[in-house]
Amino acid sequence: MKAIIDRENCIGCGLCAATCPQVFRIADDGLAEVFTNPVPQKAVECANEAVAGCPVSVISIET
Repeated sequence: MKAIIDRENCIGCGLCAATCPQVFRIADDGLAEVFTNPVPQKAVECANEAVAGCPVSVISIET
């Protein structure tokens, strides 16, 4: 599984990093970024929660 963030439309709310810190973090520019790809098996559930919880729907998971 590969996590993807559309950083152009990210609002930097931090929900993804708070929900799944094993995969997402807030970069120096204040926007979310993926720092672990592929998504580790132990983080699949929280990565999917981050996708579902993103208020601007900019996170996706590819299999």
